[in-house]
Amino acid sequence: METLTQTTTNGQHTPVAGPRPFRTAAVLGAGVMGSQIAAHLANAGLQVLLLDVAPESIGKEGKPNSIVESAFKAATKMNPAPFFTPAAQKRVTLGNFDDDFEKIGSVDWVIEVVVERMDIKQSVMARIEEHASDTAVISTNTSGLPINEIAEGRSDDFKRRFLGTHFFNPPRYLKLFEMIPTPDTDEAVVERVAHFARVHLGKGVVVAKDTPNFIGNRIGVYAMMQALRQATEGTYSIEEIDQLTGTLIGHPKSATFRTADVVGLDTLRHVAQNLYDAVPDDESREAFQVPDVLNKLVDAGALGAKTKAGFYKKEGKVIKSVNMQTMAYEDPAESDLDISSFKGGKLGDRLPKLYADGGRVGQFFRETTLDLFGYSARRVPEITDSPADLDRAVAWGFGWEMGPFQMWDVLGVDQVRDDLKAAGVEVPDWVADVPSTGFYKEEGGTQHVWIPGKGEYVADPRPADEFGLAIIKQDEKKTLWKNSEAALLDLGDGVALFEFRSKANSLGQEVMQGLSDAIDLVENDRNLRGMVIGNEGTNFSVGANLGEVAMAVMMGQLDQVGGFLEGFQNTVMKVRYSTKPVVVATHQRVLGGGCEITMACPHPVTAAETYIGLVELGVGLIPGGGGTMMMAAKAGELAANQDRPSEIQPFLRQHFEQIAMAKVATSAHMAKEMHFLPPEAVIVMNDARRFHVAKAEVVRLSEQGYLPPPVRTHIPVLGKPGRGQFEVALHQFEEGNYISEYDHFLASKLAYVLTGGDLPGLTEVHEDYLLALEREVFLSLLGEEKTQARIQSILTTNKPLRN
Repeated sequence: METLTQTTTNGQHTPVAGPRPFRTAAVLGAGVMGSQIAAHLANAGLQVLLLDVAPESIGKEGKPNSIVESAFKAATKMNPAPFFTPAAQKRVTLGNFDDDFEKIGSVDWVIEVVVERMDIKQSVMARIEEHASDTAVISTNTSGLPINEIAEGRSDDFKRRFLGTHFFNPPRYLKLFEMIPTPDTDEAVVERVAHFARVHLGKGVVVAKDTPNFIGNRIGVYAMMQALRQATEGTYSIEEIDQLTGTLIGHPKSATFRTADVVGLDTLRHVAQNLYDAVPDDESREAFQVPDVLNKLVDAGALGAKTKAGFYKKEGKVIKSVNMQTMAYEDPAESDLDISSFKGGKLGDRLPKLYADGGRVGQFFRETTLDLFGYSARRVPEITDSPADLDRAVAWGFGWEMGPFQMWDVLGVDQVRDDLKAAGVEVPDWVADVPSTGFYKEEGGTQHVWIPGKGEYVADPRPADEFGLAIIKQDEKKTLWKNSEAALLDLGDGVALFEFRSKANSLGQEVMQGLSDAIDLVENDRNLRGMVIGNEGTNFSVGANLGEVAMAVMMGQLDQVGGFLEGFQNTVMKVRYSTKPVVVATHQRVLGGGCEITMACPHPVTAAETYIGLVELGVGLIPGGGGTMMMAAKAGELAANQDRPSEIQPFLRQHFEQIAMAKVATSAHMAKEMHFLPPEAVIVMNDARRFHVAKAEVVRLSEQGYLPPPVRTHIPVLGKPGRGQFEVALHQFEEGNYISEYDHFLASKLAYVLTGGDLPGLTEVHEDYLLALEREVFLSLLGEEKTQARIQSILTTNKPLRN
């Protein structure tokens, strides 16, 4: 069959479709990693066969599937959850190696995740070759054993379809996916797995060399062990090191010791010991030598979070840390460390300040950073040929904002080179050849990276469907409109993007007025097809700007709040009824007003890891930007017969409970089940692709001939009788001390709007009627002292609302 291709500007023909996706998979080994890999494959829509040993084969008693069933059950109870929804769990079929191994013959991809012993893995590979299809891709998820050795003794055909695929734990949440092809692996197999992992599993793919622990763990574990030694051999406490190795330097807030506790101290010891044994020629091998304190904690059963004691232990309300000499848990020691002057702002601005600091903060940062730079440079080209791949592996695998070479560029290549020499840190000869401008440079809109083996910059482009906004904003002509907190950007092909840039992407007056103006501009410009709403913030939006609301209330300007609220509602409805397609592209937290904008959008595109909900009751309010109205309308739409209150009530009850309990969907798929997203919403597994897909959706809708959905003129609401059912339940909850009197009061106000106010019974109403009720109740609640106190508490703690 001829491949469908398109002609590029240089006359070359390239495929317009990616490689054939996998539809079925078998995961061999149902341990912590195997069960979670199976879960994420099921999240992607695959039918998955999960196998493990039968008890009898290892000298134990029990039903043939008891081991795999126990492991799978444990996976369904993990927190954070490896499955998007319970529906995904049903796509996993369980079995055992004795009775069900031949079933792997029907799957597209076989992933081996058995115990980390070479002899066992090789024996499993022999069985796979016997039973697997001759077209199936075979991979091993080993974290450290030589990939090529695992396939020893297998046929040439097997080896062409075999490679290493290293998921990071937890597979659903950590982006890194290391691929380790052997010299025999077919390039088409590498391309197929890489494309599937990136597009359908949401992964950041890095091709690694077949070296111990590949890239991510080799560098990340080194950095962790060196930070740990600053406590065991240096002058810094556990708490101080966690202050210095967390968000301050662009690492996760769990930093070093809290991360170790979460990962499990037994796991950390195992990884470090394996690395120590596997790298006899590494000049820094001693860095992986397990320190005594880690051995003592593990031997004592203090394994971290899973045993509620590790480097940290919570006693009452006090979080204590282990004394590394006495092994007793003690209150945090007094510290003269002051990092307040370095907090806030962009990481690229903080790092030079930290590096230049003359105190203990700067001393720690310089010593550990220079050591990391030297080790990372010495590993190129051993573990990878590209500094960019090393940076990506550490960033995606350990949640760092910047990798070592990116940080080096920020601090200045020449300055760091001089400081490394002065500190006696060994670096390879190729470092001297890197231009003063840095390891990276932009050229023609494409990132280039210095490749030591070639002695020159080589293009390192992002996939075409993973474009960001920074490159667009560099061209002033691409900004079609802007105000102080938002802008309208030209994405090309007649599609604009509305980006809001407020603090935490909160929805204040500037943002909402800007959104309204942007929609007007797009509707009136015949060169524009439509618009995407999105941004590159940590979260899509944490909701309305409570600071503006609180200030207006304090100044007695409730009329001003009422005007803003009505304008907010009108803008949300504009998103829905725009005469040109408006596509909301969400990611991460989408709370309150952000949820309402998304609910209003007829055709949203959402990252799979979208956590969306109406959380306003947590601050003493009801959803006032149209959310309550839309939940009431949705209940009627879902009812099989809108003339029967009994068929509307179950959906209304679900929506009432979600809002009253401030429930947040923990995935985009769950958001569909909670009716925050429509069934036809497009879910993108890789959030880096969301702008590309949203843009394509605008083009598709425009090409087919776009009309907005009709206005909701006949929403069935249940009136006083429907509200009465909620009141009975609320009374029982209060009597049982499950909710407070004020919670009862707030939920009653919510029920009042959801059921249409004081109507005598089932009545059809216009959406404007319910929007007016929303405003009335929202403004009345703003006058309540307890609501005002809750708002002030949120603003004081600077924490977003959540369930």
